[in-house]
Amino acid sequence: MPLPFLTADRAHDDDRAGPEGAPLSHVDVTYADVTYENPERWRRPYRPGPWKVGGAAVLLLLASYLLFSALIIVLAGSGSTAGVCAVAAALVIAFAFRLVGAGVRVSERGLRRTGLFSSTTLPWQDVASIRTAQQPVRVLGLPRTVQGQAVLAGRTSGGAPLTLVTSHDTDFLGRPEAFAAAADALDGWADRR
Repeated sequence: MPLPFLTADRAHDDDRAGPEGAPLSHVDVTYADVTYENPERWRRPYRPGPWKVGGAAVLLLLASYLLFSALIIVLAGSGSTAGVCAVAAALVIAFAFRLVGAGVRVSERGLRRTGLFSSTTLPWQDVASIRTAQQPVRVLGLPRTVQGQAVLAGRTSGGAPLTLVTSHDTDFLGRPEAFAAAADALDGWADRR
């Protein structure tokens, strides 16, 4: 996923030269109007949503309070209690990073769905189709379901399709345009296989 505020202007790439004076080369691959420089690298074809980023920010704020309380407890003279607070803060930080990292990633090798506690990887030859379906979906991953859309990956071996993303998950709740763009990007990766 290109981040325009992190990438340099491509207009000057032709002016740079390699070790022997040859121009530097890079591989550009385009899927659904998005250009990727290295298609071998696992990448998310959409940006994390505000619900996911906001939840992680609240968790990191909680971790900062825990670390500050550990500092106060150490200064008060109780090292073991401070250690408990520091370990709790480390677990909260790890959970926040896992929350932001959860989602779908694609590469030349296949399709990877990462959850909070597990990951599923399908090579492209095992993916029969990627389609968008109207079905009941969970709101923000909670037990409550509403009618929405889901991007499903059908497997060549049969069985139940793998739900990749939904219109009401933490990345796309209230962002129908972003959901449509992510569905198109995932479909674009599948069509090129």
